[in-house]
Amino acid sequence: MKKLLALLLASMMLLSMTAVFADVAQDVESAKELTHEELVQKAKAEEGTFIVYGNTSRITTALEDFSKLYDIPGEGNNLKDAEIYTKLEIEIDGSAKGADMVMIQDGASLIYMLNNDYLVNYLPAALAGSVAEDDQNPLVQQYINKLFIYSNIDDKVAPIKNVWALTEPAMKGNVIFKNPETEQVNMNFLVMLTSDDWSDKLADAYKSYFGKDIELGDFKNAGYKWIAEFLSNSVFGSSDTSIAEEISQTTASGKIGLFVLSKLRSSSVLADNLTVAQYDASENNYTVEPFSGFIYPMYALVSSGATRPYTAMLFIEYLMGAEGFAPWGKSIGAYSTNQDLVPLEGDLPISVWKDSLVVENPAYILENYEDVSTFVTKYLQ
Repeated sequence: MKKLLALLLASMMLLSMTAVFADVAQDVESAKELTHEELVQKAKAEEGTFIVYGNTSRITTALEDFSKLYDIPGEGNNLKDAEIYTKLEIEIDGSAKGADMVMIQDGASLIYMLNNDYLVNYLPAALAGSVAEDDQNPLVQQYINKLFIYSNIDDKVAPIKNVWALTEPAMKGNVIFKNPETEQVNMNFLVMLTSDDWSDKLADAYKSYFGKDIELGDFKNAGYKWIAEFLSNSVFGSSDTSIAEEISQTTASGKIGLFVLSKLRSSSVLADNLTVAQYDASENNYTVEPFSGFIYPMYALVSSGATRPYTAMLFIEYLMGAEGFAPWGKSIGAYSTNQDLVPLEGDLPISVWKDSLVVENPAYILENYEDVSTFVTKYLQ
């Protein structure tokens, strides 16, 4: 009897979840035909607090401004990607009130969530012509870049023209970035380097730097070889902020880091003591061979468990505009996918960054993550 009751409850829960998803997906589909004014009316007619999960602290600022603009009560939660995905599964599977909308990274996990109906994609109709097709589904709200940036207080770090320079014996212990086992986007970056495209580029860069063809030995390709030698030279910082602070100190002679460009605007970072490798390679058309860092997307999607789906869509529309992007747009290192919004003065356009940085391919990462992360772990022990 207990087993039967449990099965019935589980079936009811599944049916409830399916019904909620179907309703939200239908709302999203119908909203494609709404004008901005009609979307506002639909959002204002919804009840309860609008709840947002985001892996960026600036989501709370954006939500506060949105709430004031439309007089809609909102609650922002700054969480890590893994926490967001876990909470979504628990809440939606249990038909519990949770997030209406999320801002997240880690495209590989995102694909899983979309395929299993935890999230629903929404592209505001007014933005269809302003967002590149590749960034529309799933919707990328912005890109963020992490770059090789080094101490310039003396000449112990020569201008970085080729990433194989970071594998040299002299760089042992002088390369700093956040541990890829705790920083998902860093692991995703390493996974991408094992793809055919990037491993071929790394092989060409090896010949350019050392003047001879690469010898792989037991490594599958040049990507694996570079990862192994890069990690062997690396030490790990607790956060991108602390890494930027450390390398900018006058005692950081000979240090280079891989961290988000926006940290150069932090008051705790002595930016004058730092040089962005990409900028220092100007005679090479603003590139380091074959990349000067990586760039990763921040996605904005509707939760299939949303009780305020129209508000979620209105907020996404807001985040894609100038006012909604302002909390990020006031700094270098953040790039809206709305092509009508230009980067901060002094920064480079997103087209240049995409041409010179490793760009995430979520499908490749999802398929190859286990093999590469196991390989990475071996070199971190």
